[in-house]
Amino acid sequence: MALNLRQKQTECIIRMLNLNQTVINPVGGGGGTANEEVYKILIYDRFCQDILSPLIHVKDLRKHGVTLYFLVDKDRKPVHDVPAVYFVQPTQLNIQRIVLDTSRALYDSFHLNFSSSIPRPLLEDLASGSVNSDSIQRISKVHDQYLEFVTLEDNLFSLANKNCYVQLNDPSAGDKEIEEIIEKIVSGLFCVLATLAVVPIIRCPPGGPSEMVASLLDQRLRDHLLAKNNLFTESGNFTSSFQRPILCIFDRNFELSVAIQHEFRYKPLVHDVLGLRLNRLNVKGEKGGMKSFELDHSDPFWMANGLLEFPEVAVEIETQLNKYKKDVEEVNRRTGGNAGAEFDGTDLIGNTKHLMSAVNSLPELTERKQVIDKHTNIATALLGEIKERSLDSYAKMESEMMIRGGIDRNELLSVLRGKGDKMDKLRFAVMYLISTESLSPSEVETVEVALRESEVDTSAFQYVKKIKSLNISLASANSASRSNIVDWAEKLYGQSISAVTAGVKNLLSSDHQLALTRTVDALMEGKPNPESDSYLVFDPRAPKSTPGSSSSHLKGPFKEAIVFMIGGGNYVEHGSLQDLARSQQPVKHVIYGTTEILTGGEFVEQLDVLGKKMGLGSSDIAPAIK
Repeated sequence: MALNLRQKQTECIIRMLNLNQTVINPVGGGGGTANEEVYKILIYDRFCQDILSPLIHVKDLRKHGVTLYFLVDKDRKPVHDVPAVYFVQPTQLNIQRIVLDTSRALYDSFHLNFSSSIPRPLLEDLASGSVNSDSIQRISKVHDQYLEFVTLEDNLFSLANKNCYVQLNDPSAGDKEIEEIIEKIVSGLFCVLATLAVVPIIRCPPGGPSEMVASLLDQRLRDHLLAKNNLFTESGNFTSSFQRPILCIFDRNFELSVAIQHEFRYKPLVHDVLGLRLNRLNVKGEKGGMKSFELDHSDPFWMANGLLEFPEVAVEIETQLNKYKKDVEEVNRRTGGNAGAEFDGTDLIGNTKHLMSAVNSLPELTERKQVIDKHTNIATALLGEIKERSLDSYAKMESEMMIRGGIDRNELLSVLRGKGDKMDKLRFAVMYLISTESLSPSEVETVEVALRESEVDTSAFQYVKKIKSLNISLASANSASRSNIVDWAEKLYGQSISAVTAGVKNLLSSDHQLALTRTVDALMEGKPNPESDSYLVFDPRAPKSTPGSSSSHLKGPFKEAIVFMIGGGNYVEHGSLQDLARSQQPVKHVIYGTTEILTGGEFVEQLDVLGKKMGLGSSDIAPAIK
């Protein structure tokens, strides 16, 4: 059975809501109930609220006996004779709040669930705090749930670690800060693997954050597997690489352009332009008010057409609308209604012969109309932004730049002085810098002047330019003022920093396949490939050995993969990997995860922060946002 992260995490949450009792017939999306229904209160923090939001709706909470739900940091009144389910991160602040709640006897009993493993010092604080307040008897159970990640689709997740790229590339960051970030990433990945109950073969390029994460995760899994009752017992003792998934770990500098470029596929476009967050977005309706929409697995149009180019989506909306109208006319005809009449429940009264089939088709038709209306609203909002900002031109020109390895001066200036907001122009300029392997100082100056004319802060542009110069000669950097940058460039990125300036070679091939997708394909196939032959191999189930020296059978082939991007991922990479999986025979399965899902603008804002930390750019100009 294919790995389905959404279903697995939903099952864990449902079990938690049922006081960690076994649930009868759990179904991804909120099904199943415990043997005995107990009414309860749910308390969560903001991080865990984001975990719950894409998976569990209010009706699902009620189905599992949750009558009230509150944020842990809000003042709450006592509700006696009712148990409370807490779902929070294991932090000092949350422990203090729980101790306060138990001391005030807010609820009958407390079922404490932590999103990741609670550290021993915090567990001791919880114990001593509840003993001192004479309330320890109210704490029924304490569980480590290993759910510290946000699942958006069956095969898409985020650790929701904000500003990870900035933190890993901060020139002032010390060893301790870097280690804390790596530890946080490893903890999140461990939670994902524990939820899936799989121990993968781990592959990563040598050097940089990817090796640091892979090495620490390998050790974490090894230590855990030594425990008698470990979280992976149910996954069995698979030894064949074909039965176990491969976990491919990359860092953002492996392929920088895809995090910045304008994209014209439906899902990335909706995310980038309309601000899709946790599968929800708000768009202006016809009458000027805001409309809120959910875009998840329950929306068949979104799941079927999310990877299409926007013009194809517009055609598909029109096609489905016409089909809907024909089906309505058919129902009206069969029930004796007027063909031209508005579809209404009263039209069903006239013809008893076809009444039952018409009644049965009514909910399905209504649901189809709601989906069509939703995507018509979204497409209309997108079209307005595309026209106003000329987003189609940006996407086309950037794609051509990556293929051709540059663009002529007149085309460049035409875009930078044309339509688009400040961030659009900044993204385009950075794409130009990345795609063109060698630029003269005068060419760079032309871009900077054009950006300043549009009052765009050039800090992000200057940062990428600096990274390019560092890559050419790390040793030439000023050791007095930039020693830490050189240190971390060598320690963190090693050879992978060259990917920043790889231009067309490591950005897009002739068939527009991303370098990430090509590499994952090679790793899953397990065949000799110059792009992946140097990648390290970690097998947490095998005896400890030097990374990369494992047996050849651990190098594939694999039918399932988990691909993880450190420093920010996006819907473009997710879509490209799903295209790859579906094109294989037999069909393969790829889960894509990242430290956080970012739009192109959000990622460039992180480049902007790094530029300012290095004292680069136009400090007298406001940040480059619309």
